[in-house]
Amino acid sequence: IYADPAKRLELYFRPKDPYCHPVCANRFPTSTMLLRVTRRSKKKQQLDPEEQIQPEVQFEMEILGIVTTVYKFQGMSDFQYLAMHSGPDGKQTSMYDKVLMLKPEKEEFFNKDLPLYIPPPIFSRLDTPVDYFYRPDIQHRSGYNNPQVSGENLIGLSRARRPHNAIFVNFDDEEIPTKPLDAAVQNWKKVCTNPVDKKVEEELRKLFEVRPVWSRNAVKANISVHPDKLKVLLPYLAYYMLTGPWRSLWVRFGYDPRKHPEAKIYQVLDFRIRCGMKYGYAATDMPVKAKRSTYNYSLPITVKKQGSHTVSVHDLKQGLGSAGTSGAKKPPSSRYKLKESVYIFREGALPPYRQMFYQLCDLNVESLQKIIHRNDGTESECTERDGWCLAKTSDDLRDSMSLMIKQIIRSTRPALFSNTTSSEDGKEQLAYESGEDEDDEEEEEEDFKPSDGSENEMETEILDYV
Repeated sequence: IYADPAKRLELYFRPKDPYCHPVCANRFPTSTMLLRVTRRSKKKQQLDPEEQIQPEVQFEMEILGIVTTVYKFQGMSDFQYLAMHSGPDGKQTSMYDKVLMLKPEKEEFFNKDLPLYIPPPIFSRLDTPVDYFYRPDIQHRSGYNNPQVSGENLIGLSRARRPHNAIFVNFDDEEIPTKPLDAAVQNWKKVCTNPVDKKVEEELRKLFEVRPVWSRNAVKANISVHPDKLKVLLPYLAYYMLTGPWRSLWVRFGYDPRKHPEAKIYQVLDFRIRCGMKYGYAATDMPVKAKRSTYNYSLPITVKKQGSHTVSVHDLKQGLGSAGTSGAKKPPSSRYKLKESVYIFREGALPPYRQMFYQLCDLNVESLQKIIHRNDGTESECTERDGWCLAKTSDDLRDSMSLMIKQIIRSTRPALFSNTTSSEDGKEQLAYESGEDEDDEEEEEEDFKPSDGSENEMETEILDYV
């Protein structure tokens, strides 16, 4: 817990009870000292029996160290949910010996007829009391429509999603937009309030002139623009493809990649690093960190946000020279820029994440480009699965890229492949997997720090623009 400043310290009143709900402590910076105080009392010699003599007391103090962090339990204890069952007569019966497997059991243990016991996954999101002031119905601006929800008992959004007025196009749509929505134009004019914004607009226009199709991460790696302003700028200059070989990409207005065979180099490749024992290494051996993991999920039960750590005596003693320089702000020209690795694949380098969305032109490996350009000049039909490429081109690319990554892992961790035989090397062209192990978390043995931009474009970008 101490290693992660964002986590809270949990205290369980019944540590052996897996259903015990903890109380949480918040982390605070401090500059205090840990003292050892010794109290010594020496009785004086009593001459008169009737006289009461106070013993001589001495205190000795010793500084043991400096405390830089403390945890304070400020919240209330939540409800506890016991593994109990209420009988017809109202008598409570413990079920711990029936639901907890404390030792290897035989089949009869699992075939017992037991009352249904499902503990709630969460009780309260907050552990400190808050005053709730009831308000009248919110008065929305003119033209506001309530979001459409299906189902009588569906809990709707807490607020209407702010529209960014992007135009979405499916692969089977006949027409493509040639200009943005009027609302998108008005939105950008409201946001474009200084010369820097105008310069960013011109830079993005030039990018779309050089290349008519871009992913959002590729734009972030080439232009330094605040993410919130990019959400407003992209719908002003391009439309978003939902399906087909250019899905999750932004396309310049007026450009239809389905009519231009040369647009195949802009198609998207959904690549996922394969892991599993049949590939020679398990998920725990992967030097590439997963984007997210259910194992590291922490309940949002904290009210206090993590504040900036104040300078303590310990910090002053250690010195701020190296820490101060590394934490310096980036210059405005590159403050919001991502690393090239978030959209470019190079031979000999591992991707920053296990699932990546590459455009074919960003696969900077000669052998991969040969696979892409196998049918140059003979493209006859643009299909939804393969676009202008030959059938199963994506599968061939994934197989080649997986072999490259396996060679990198083999060179960095040769012990993993010490037991593999040469016959297994010929079976490395394995079928493409769906990436089920992608969310498995691992402890990294190497200093591998993935770059920024970890969001899954296919899952999150659409939500930003609807």
